[in-house]
Amino acid sequence: MKIGIDSYGLYPLGLMPIETLQWAEKHGAEGVQFSGLTEDVRKEIDRSYLDDLSHYAQKHDLYLEWGGAQHIPRDMDSWNKKDIFEVNQTAAVEAEILGTRIIRSCSGGLMRWNDKSPSTETLLAETAQTLKSQRQMLKDHNVILAIETHFEFTTHELLNLFDMCEAEPGEYLGICLDTMNLLTMLEDPLCATERILPWVVCTHIKDGGILLDANGMTTFPLEIGQGIVDLPTIIDCLSSLPRDINLSVEDHGGEFHLPIFDQQFLAEFPHLTTSEFLKLINLAQMTESKKIEGKINITKREDWQNVCELRIENDIKALKNIL
Repeated sequence: MKIGIDSYGLYPLGLMPIETLQWAEKHGAEGVQFSGLTEDVRKEIDRSYLDDLSHYAQKHDLYLEWGGAQHIPRDMDSWNKKDIFEVNQTAAVEAEILGTRIIRSCSGGLMRWNDKSPSTETLLAETAQTLKSQRQMLKDHNVILAIETHFEFTTHELLNLFDMCEAEPGEYLGICLDTMNLLTMLEDPLCATERILPWVVCTHIKDGGILLDANGMTTFPLEIGQGIVDLPTIIDCLSSLPRDINLSVEDHGGEFHLPIFDQQFLAEFPHLTTSEFLKLINLAQMTESKKIEGKINITKREDWQNVCELRIENDIKALKNIL
């Protein structure tokens, strides 16, 4: 297993992709997963630049994983339908040039928090139809579209999606396992990892916490080793896979509110069992203890630019110690 970073954590620095690789190498990382490119950066990326990026990575023995793909065929603000074939084809072509099979997909939706969004069942059906139609294109470019465990679908729903797509692990669809986002989807990180494990092809290794109060639950990222995500056991699970998995650190500021005492909101998670909910309560108690002892603090999203480099440096060191 190689330990690298996801580019998102360094977004305040405004680095170009090769500069991100250089930062990673300088700080002891062994590769980069690129979450996606801003419009300004994309204007400067052509075939020649991608070739240079690939050559730099090969010369310095750094892994590359690409991003920029989407899986939900909707505008996530207006909910209007949209064609995402061209977006995914562009990402697939770029990944093929770079010599990587991984293109991370994230549509960035918070559907369950939005009363105006289509139902999860509708979005799953539309996603399945779209991805199934892109199967040959993805296979032609020898890439796997890795859906991040983000805020769109739970691992239960993702398994259903793969069934609907008639996909097999290691074929054209997979999972980018974000270990902390699972908390925000009311899933115990270890249980969720075990559920989705055969499909994992890349990662966002992220620690975090979860707090419970009268208004619901709050989840937030923490420096690796300071939170309550069982990363050692999760990494053991990943090491059992019949493929090499890179461990890409992702970190950022901010917090996410889960109004679990709202019955309408809680009904959006029909697969949540009493057993797994109790595991989340236990993790919340562990987080509360760390908070009382003064061992953890929530980093505000607007403050991330001031701490991002030091935090990711510490994340890399802590993850190496775990490995």
